[in-house]
Amino acid sequence: MKQQQFLDVVDRDEADRRWRSALDLAPRPSERVPLAAALGRVLAAPVRARVDVPSFDRSNMDGFAVIARDTFGATEEEPVRLRLNDESLPTGVEPRVEVRPGSATTIATGAVMPRGADAVVPVELTDVDGREILVRGARVPGAALSYAGSDIARGETVLFAGTKLTSRETGVLAAVGEHEVNVVRRPRVGVLSTGDEIVAPHEEARPGQVFDSNARAIADAVRELGAEPRDLGIVPDDEQRLREAVHAGLESCDALLLSGGTSKGEGDVCHRVVDELDPGILVHGVALKPGKPLCLASSGGKPVAVLPGFPTSAIFTFHELIAPVLRAMAGMAERERATRQARLALTTRSDHGRTELMLVGLVRGANGELTAFPMGKGSGSVTSFGRADGFIRIDRSTEIVEAGSPVEVTLIGRESEPADLVIIGSHCVGLDAIASRLVAGGFRVKLIAAGSRGGLEAARRGECDVAPIHLLDPTTGTYNSTFLSEDLYLVSGYCRVQGVVTRQDESRSREELLIDPTARMVNRERGSGTRVLIDELLDGREPPGYSYDTRSHNAVAAAVAAGRADWGVAIETVARDAGLAFHALAEEHYDFAVRKDRRERPAVQALMELLREGSDLRRELREMGFRT
Repeated sequence: MKQQQFLDVVDRDEADRRWRSALDLAPRPSERVPLAAALGRVLAAPVRARVDVPSFDRSNMDGFAVIARDTFGATEEEPVRLRLNDESLPTGVEPRVEVRPGSATTIATGAVMPRGADAVVPVELTDVDGREILVRGARVPGAALSYAGSDIARGETVLFAGTKLTSRETGVLAAVGEHEVNVVRRPRVGVLSTGDEIVAPHEEARPGQVFDSNARAIADAVRELGAEPRDLGIVPDDEQRLREAVHAGLESCDALLLSGGTSKGEGDVCHRVVDELDPGILVHGVALKPGKPLCLASSGGKPVAVLPGFPTSAIFTFHELIAPVLRAMAGMAERERATRQARLALTTRSDHGRTELMLVGLVRGANGELTAFPMGKGSGSVTSFGRADGFIRIDRSTEIVEAGSPVEVTLIGRESEPADLVIIGSHCVGLDAIASRLVAGGFRVKLIAAGSRGGLEAARRGECDVAPIHLLDPTTGTYNSTFLSEDLYLVSGYCRVQGVVTRQDESRSREELLIDPTARMVNRERGSGTRVLIDELLDGREPPGYSYDTRSHNAVAAAVAAGRADWGVAIETVARDAGLAFHALAEEHYDFAVRKDRRERPAVQALMELLREGSDLRRELREMGFRT
């Protein structure tokens, strides 16, 4: 296809400045809503109390309403006698009898204090003797009572404009008798997907088509900010239909977000339609990775953005540049993102000239320091963003960040509770079953696929509790045990069979595939036990596809099944589930290296209980095709 270059890449801060200068960022007009519907909304005006809270002098204890000076000098040995009035005050009853000198009235917690009384004697300090009470302790004025207005006084401002209402604030509003409140109207944000290749998740995708994950993720991100997403559907690459959808969206919405069609292909029509607006495109290309093709525009002060089609790029650019704008329109103050200091686990490279935002998972080492593990750099990765704890910024002038370098991690969303069990190492579908059992048991589990060797290194550094491994020692012919350091011990897992996987219609034998220069393979990532097996199998050869790394057996099977590769190495269980032919290579032991200083942790104990002989899990693993 003929290509045209429309991008004029600018720095991130310059892009933000240009865009904001053309936007109306004032909070949306106010609306009055019932208190029951106000949770999560932003107050448009301050709220002043119309009543005192409490609205009456209130007892804070079960006991007797008295005049404090009548109790002066009372002790356990020499109590003071007071006569009981012919009234007992439960809650919600207006007193009729005044407390006069030498008298007392029985009163419940929360009840209205009778006239004349200025203290409450708790039941524990009294004895009842007929129509009198014996007070065995002195009280001071105000003891065990709350005066009217002592919490909130009438006319006092209880909440300020701009406050986001949580359950605490709605409780305050209810306490002062507010049943309706003025809140900022939620910005209405149109979400429009574009492209002939996009289909809704409930539709059937043909070859070359992809499900529309961006619309769901962006709409929910909009909702999390306190704005109101409007689903405008999917529009194919038809310029007139897109033009109509854009104008309809701008008529009904305060902002418009398009997904896809931001780059330089001649078939991408979004930029042409958006540039017809007034003032139209302000920025087309930002020096971010991922997110370079981002297009920022305006129509009469309304924000318009065309987000990149790749999911991670779309989500990153949304949170980096779009979210702050929507927060302002929703009446919320700019939020400082929480950050954590960490050290990078692996050496990583970055493109010179663009600020890179790299997703990472955080784990805490034995020394208490956080380590950041890269979670995948592809802008098309959907799952990486969901599993990551945050991201690091790699400056546009930096090309290499060495392992161990200090990095600042910007957390994604609210900080979550730390995991009860951190597992770093080789991935397996059997491990997924184990993790599912642990999560169902109430444990928070973090899984990071870093290969067997990467897992062992992480375990030695104290960055994980458990490292799943399957490493063959060619000298002894044994699996895993010889690779352990003194601070680790081995928990027996299960056996699985690795082999070459091909499509069922593949006529070439395993041996022919390995030497056929036209046969394309799919590889596994460096550091994985499967990569070691593959390199031994190839004996120095690098056939087509050797550099095509994947991070799981499922990914290998998917590549072969889809025809992106002719062969790969995966476990028998995955090959069977994918309907592939399987040519066995070796049975290997998939075991768990556990840190000795973590073995008493409840989650580690739960893992070991799952792996014991005769457990339900072992029966499940056998049903999946593993030998236990």
